[in-house]
Amino acid sequence: MDKDHALEEMMGKLGDFGRYQGFQFFLHILAAMTAGLHMLSLVTVAAVPEHRCAVDGLDTGNFTEPWNSTLLEKAIPLNAHGKLDSCSIYGENNTVETCNSWVYDTQYYSSSRGIEWDFVCSRRWMGAAAQTAYMIGVLLGSIVLGRLCDKFGRKTVFVWAGVLQLLFGASVAFSTDYYTFIALRFLYGIFGSGSYIAGFVLTMELVGPSRRTICGVAFQVMFALGIMLLAAWGYLIDNRFYLQILYALHAAVLLPHWFLMDESPRWLWSQGRARESVAIIEKALKMNRSNEIIDTATLVSHCKATCAKYSDDEMASTGDLFKTPNLLKKTLIICGCWFANSVVYYGLSLNTGKLNGNPYFIMFLMGIVELPSYVIIIYCLDRIGHRALISTMMLLGGVSCLVVVALPHGSTSATGVVMIGKLFISGSYSIIYKYSAELFPTVVRSSGVGLGSMCASVSGAFTPLISLLDTLDPKIPTIIFGFLALFSGFSTFLLPETIGRNLPQSIEDGEKFGIGDTCFTNCSGRRISDSSIEVPETMIPLDLNEKKA
Repeated sequence: MDKDHALEEMMGKLGDFGRYQGFQFFLHILAAMTAGLHMLSLVTVAAVPEHRCAVDGLDTGNFTEPWNSTLLEKAIPLNAHGKLDSCSIYGENNTVETCNSWVYDTQYYSSSRGIEWDFVCSRRWMGAAAQTAYMIGVLLGSIVLGRLCDKFGRKTVFVWAGVLQLLFGASVAFSTDYYTFIALRFLYGIFGSGSYIAGFVLTMELVGPSRRTICGVAFQVMFALGIMLLAAWGYLIDNRFYLQILYALHAAVLLPHWFLMDESPRWLWSQGRARESVAIIEKALKMNRSNEIIDTATLVSHCKATCAKYSDDEMASTGDLFKTPNLLKKTLIICGCWFANSVVYYGLSLNTGKLNGNPYFIMFLMGIVELPSYVIIIYCLDRIGHRALISTMMLLGGVSCLVVVALPHGSTSATGVVMIGKLFISGSYSIIYKYSAELFPTVVRSSGVGLGSMCASVSGAFTPLISLLDTLDPKIPTIIFGFLALFSGFSTFLLPETIGRNLPQSIEDGEKFGIGDTCFTNCSGRRISDSSIEVPETMIPLDLNEKKA
């Protein structure tokens, strides 16, 4: 496209990844670490340790009866696993009654919101609602902050989101009543991933095509590092107030970015601010020690002449993804993949406290096990293809969930299989970002990825509520996670392969792209037809949300 030629030629002078891109990428990726830490902070701050009913005469303010006491077995019924029931106690004439006060096992946790406000038994919904409030905030943030990224710039949103996640994260620690806590968790969620969104877009708009896969996966690696930090700090600090303050303070690493980080040259160009865009490229060329020369005057006049506003692209909207049969099929399958990956990923992560063993060590392992999957993806993605890899990982993740159901509750083998499931689902989750972007045509690419991201946020909000179904049967949530992963994994067989193919530009290209290319007709992922006209791919500014209709 002529209007994009000057921009692409200018960006091409930078190369795919030099010193400048490396430094800026390091600044961007720190937002992924803080996002991972904030996202799952409730696992430690509001942890619910093993608990039982408090027994009058045995438990006092200064003393609690040992859990293996024979006196407790006479006062509290046993559950199906042969342990003291968490919610019932014997009343008069040995009738089973529901208790209203509890004693907690303080081996791993002695201070948490779960202990303070009794997120147990009939009050379990309170803990689930707190996580759901955060995820609803993430959903709203992905919509609102994505639009603000396009209007005010990626850097502005990045830094302000960092400031606000610091403020609201600290405010959560000071909340004294439950409903204030919920409201602050919601606001915390809006900005907790805001810098991640802006940082990811900045990276994708700055690095060259050959490095976008590894840089995208690196964001997932840093998210996993955030989970490991979460576990490490939780182990070292057994006080929910100071722990939450510490989690919030991690956002402080994002504040110096206002002085160190540059705005996206692509966004500046799209806003007609060519002189600023060219100045950043000139700075980058010096840092990369390149001898390339930029003709500033010509580029600025060209930008003004063409307006660089991508007016043709603005005519397309998210609704166009549902108007034609092939695009509709791909959109529904991709949205289903986002939904399933999110619900399984967060379902396994949030339920680490139900696994036997040190919960901090298990949470740390949950972050560690993601790393091999990212290594596999970096090595195999461009060799095997997106469709084969994402379907295989989702199917194996689903099978792992169903295998856990058949294993003894709380056994070491069950914990091991959960870790394997987390490994596979983490891998498929990281692929879905790039695969979605390549399936949708350029004019609605960011809208399509934004739609998928919204589906992931919705499922993330539902995940804590699905986990509450274990009151009916402990196996129900895991069975749901397993079948969702299997169904979504099988559905990806119907998607086309994108590896090594020029991507669709227009809505018409998007409708024709991949017709007849499914796993059943072309499992190898090779091109099945050379008759279609290939259009060179052009990178346009991303917004990760719907464009105006």
